[in-house]
Order: sequence, then structure tokens, then C-alpha cells
Amino acid sequence: MRPRAVLALALGLVLLVAGCGEPGKTPSPAGAPPSAGPTPTPAPTAPRPSPSHTTPPKPKLRPLPKTLPAGLHRSSGDRGVALTFDDGPDPRYTPQILDQLRAAHVTATFCLVGKQAKRYPQLVARIAREGHQLCNHSWRHDINLGRRPLAEIRADLVRTNEAIRAAAPRAPITWFRQPGGRWTAEELTVARQLGLRPLHWSVDPRDWDHPPAKTIIQRVTAATHHGSIVLMHDAGGDRAQTMAACRRLIPDLKRRYGISRLR
Repeated sequence: MRPRAVLALALGLVLLVAGCGEPGKTPSPAGAPPSAGPTPTPAPTAPRPSPSHTTPPKPKLRPLPKTLPAGLHRSSGDRGVALTFDDGPDPRYTPQILDQLRAAHVTATFCLVGKQAKRYPQLVARIAREGHQLCNHSWRHDINLGRRPLAEIRADLVRTNEAIRAAAPRAPITWFRQPGGRWTAEELTVARQLGLRPLHWSVDPRDWDHPPAKTIIQRVTAATHHGSIVLMHDAGGDRAQTMAACRRLIPDLKRRYGISRLR
């Protein structure tokens, strides 16, 4: 074999061995720097399909009437004064009011929040057992309940009635009181369809704002007359001042006017 042919054969074998170092990889041309190869372009992300359904927006609340609707119960129904207690039952304050009423041999109306009634059924049972009247005060003290759709109002009142009846099955639930007194005509319609009479008030000492007992007494005394419905609270916060005020108010109102059941 000629020397040039031998040299060409040897060079070919060297290149062949170098190319087999990494299977599947094409060797770089002699003298060229190794290449990292082209950067792959990411495939475009396909848009996600829209969900087949979307959550409908919550219905807007109806405007609150500028005046209270007609038909609200705002008098005791006789010459006596009716006492009403809202937002309970509460394990700390409701028993105190019940003890005071029992000591005075009078009854009151308890406007019960559904969640509270479900949580403290034994207190609802005691209220009914001791002869007091029961009032539906909405499931969670919703001050905008009257502005909601009719079906939502009905569901709220029915749910609250069921919680009260679970604790006191035989006790009638005669009344409904809208939290905050923010009544609407639509709400009155639903309440009456459920056999509930709309209960308002005529005396509000604003005890929910935690005034001292002396102030509560002064406000009730100044505003009360024969046939008044007095609004106070046995739950919904610190009611210690209301408890103290009632120790004087209950016997005083009984002496001056008599304390009556709502009629």
C-alpha cells in the first residue's frame, strides 16, 4: 500500500473513533468549538376552555323604605306595658332576666335569634316553660333581611322557627321582629304568610349602646305610657347595665302601669 493511502486510512479511523464517544451525537467539524445546540422554543400554551357555568352575581338589595310600612304592631294591646328582650338566648344574661320576671310574677316576649336558639335550646325551653311569649328575630340578626329576595326572607324565617320549635315543640311562635327595625313591605308579607305578626316597639332606651343603668332607667321612664312596648336586650354583647336597670324597671313599671302580655 502506498504511504499516502496508509495515512488517509489512519486519519479516517481516528475520526471514526472520536465520533463514537457519545452515541447519537454528530461530531463537530475539526477546529470548530463545541456547540450547545439551538435553544428549543417552548410550545405556545393553549388557552384554557371557559367553565361551562359561572356563579351568578348576588341580587342587589332593595332600597330601604324612607318610612316604616303600615301594619306594624306598636302597642301592647291593653293599658299595660309589654316588655320585650332581643337577641338571645344568652347563657349569662337570659337566666338573670328570667329570674327577675319570675320574682315579679310577670311575663315578657323574647325575640330569639335562630343561631342562638340552636346553640342554647335549654334556655329556649325554659323561656317557654315559664310562660313567656316567643318571637322570631331572624337566623343571624340580619338587619338587611327585609331587603333580600322573598325566597331568602322565607328561608331565613322558616329556619329560625325550626330551631325554636326543636327546643320548645309545643310553644307557639306568634311574632316576628326585624333586627334594627329595618322593615319592608315585602318582609311583612312573608311573615304574615308564615303566621307571624310583625312586632315593633314604642320605647327604645338604646341599651344596645351600653349606656349606664341610670340612663336606661331614665329613658324608659320618660317615654313609657299605658300600652307601650319596651325594647331591651338580653344578649348581643355586655348587657350588665340592662340587667341592673331591669331590677328597678320591672317592679316600677308593674306598679305604675301593669305588665301585660302582647295581644
